[in-house]
Amino acid sequence: MSGEQRHPNLVALLTIVRREVMRILRIWGQTLVPPAITMTLYFLIFGSLIGRRIGDMGGYDYMDFIVPGLVMMSIIQNSYGNISSSFFGAKFGRHIEEMLVSPMPNWVILGGYVTGAVLRGLLVGAIVLCIAMLFTHVRIPHPLVTIATVLLGATIFSLAGFVNAVYAKKFDDVAIVPTFILTPLTYLGGVFYSVKMLPDWAQTMTHANPVFYMVNAFRYGLLGTSDIPVGIAFGLMIGFVLVLGTLGLWLLKRGVGLRS
Repeated sequence: MSGEQRHPNLVALLTIVRREVMRILRIWGQTLVPPAITMTLYFLIFGSLIGRRIGDMGGYDYMDFIVPGLVMMSIIQNSYGNISSSFFGAKFGRHIEEMLVSPMPNWVILGGYVTGAVLRGLLVGAIVLCIAMLFTHVRIPHPLVTIATVLLGATIFSLAGFVNAVYAKKFDDVAIVPTFILTPLTYLGGVFYSVKMLPDWAQTMTHANPVFYMVNAFRYGLLGTSDIPVGIAFGLMIGFVLVLGTLGLWLLKRGVGLRS
């Protein structure tokens, strides 16, 4: 592809990303403040109050142990929520059809929305990590693992949110998946406990939870400990990105749920 052909695609990609970022910042009271308040309450209740009674978890102070899970939980939820609401809004307002009939490639549309959602996840994650520093000393012994986990986790759930938005027919459909699927997966993904505390059957079920691998990879990045080999976690996360990315491009190509 020549430079003349790549340049319009880059402009289109940056335009979608810029619009998404401006949307996030314009309604910062809805996109950035609620996660900060929610996570502060988690740190106060689970970390300071309940954590004193629990003591150590996996050889670490309980507050230190839950920080990686809470940060990753905020990244996952906000990446998913941003793209599912934004893309469905575009579909509901019919202006997504203008993008589909334009010369813009499908990867540009998908990449623009996913990048915007990942940026929101990273922004919220940074805010939550700063809040965590008020309650405990945050260490990052493996920064590359930490950054890679955040990017992969945010991308996975951004793509999942995109698929949700494509199939959603009304705004209630956008809220069903986070309420009945995403929230249970997050809470049962080892955010507040070590999987080693569970009976064998529960450990087996937990290993089928994709959030479990993201939380543990991120915990390894911040604390240097994990309930599973980090290589397996990264292999699965990369696999999820490839599968969901391919599905997203296929849905755009076929116009599933997008064309009247």
